[in-house]
Amino acid sequence: MLVIVWEFVVKPERSEDFESLYREDGAWAELFRESPGFVSTTLMKDLKLPLRYMVADRWTSEEAFEEFKRSHAERYQALDLRCQRFTERETELGRFDFVH
Repeated sequence: MLVIVWEFVVKPERSEDFESLYREDGAWAELFRESPGFVSTTLMKDLKLPLRYMVADRWTSEEAFEEFKRSHAERYQALDLRCQRFTERETELGRFDFVH
């Protein structure tokens, strides 16, 4: 299992736009669902810093995610570019696996 964790700081006037694209039924999840290796995405909002969000994207493996990015590169980049208008900062915090 691969879990990619992202941190976003969103522009104050764009939080609703951001949430609509990143929640579990948003544009990112819709695109990701085209891959059999996609498991789920979770959007979380900081309780103390309301413009700070975390996203956890789950994939069956790192290989599945990388294959998805290769096969959907154009659409992935276009959506990423669209989303940059809503954020002040985007940081990949890491790629994780569950400990069993």
